[in-house]
Amino acid sequence: MTTFRDATAITARADGDFDATLDEQWSVGGRAHGGYLLAIMGRAAVESAGAEHPHLTAVSGTFLAPPAFGPVRVAVETLRQGRALTQVRARLSQDGAPLVEALITLGRLSEGDPWWSDTEPVELPDEQECFLTPAEAPGAGFRVPLMDVVEQRLNPAHLGFAFGTPAREGVIAGWQRLADGSEWDPLSLLVAIDAVPPVSYDLGAPGWAPTIQLSAYIRRLPAPGPVRVRVKASDVTGDRMDETAHAWDAKGHLVAQATQLAAVRTAQA
Repeated sequence: MTTFRDATAITARADGDFDATLDEQWSVGGRAHGGYLLAIMGRAAVESAGAEHPHLTAVSGTFLAPPAFGPVRVAVETLRQGRALTQVRARLSQDGAPLVEALITLGRLSEGDPWWSDTEPVELPDEQECFLTPAEAPGAGFRVPLMDVVEQRLNPAHLGFAFGTPAREGVIAGWQRLADGSEWDPLSLLVAIDAVPPVSYDLGAPGWAPTIQLSAYIRRLPAPGPVRVRVKASDVTGDRMDETAHAWDAKGHLVAQATQLAAVRTAQA
């Protein structure tokens, strides 16, 4: 098993860019996981910004083409560096071709309670009562190596798709831990909120749902322990779907949220 830290490791180049190697374990259906790619870019951005702003707090990524597993290059351009935050542009490329572009905001997060919040953690059965998602996921039609490195336990109420009876409510929720035993951090949370399986499974449209654009906010440093993740769709039109994800830590605090536009195969497409 490859740890998250090793899978997102970067090496600074003399020209100011960073080298990384995409690990096949952090993939879905033969393609690198989108949150994993943004985490690599985020690590390069943090390294570029320095100790003053050590945490990724926001990212908006556009996925141009899927990279092959192996060496990639990440270029980081500082757009603005102030007392409270640093804003950068990052590009992940391979063989000279740009594959992912992202705008990233860096700052300093804490574990503090929210000043105000109207979000409550999604209600789930106890972690051990939820379904441990295998890499050979039922109903997927392809292998999901990501489930070998992320321990995910889905709410049994959301598993109808695996038996041909999807609930068609557009919601999937469950518990997540990193299988290597490490705790969640602002970078690894990007993997958690680009959740697998996509909500299209609950809508009766299983298959690969590649991310086109994803915007995420990391709200605070997560407490040790698992996170609860709920993903919900609000509209599916033709071959496009939105997904909104929220993640809460073991204290019940919102630690991350994301909205993405994904491609999806539907009966109408």
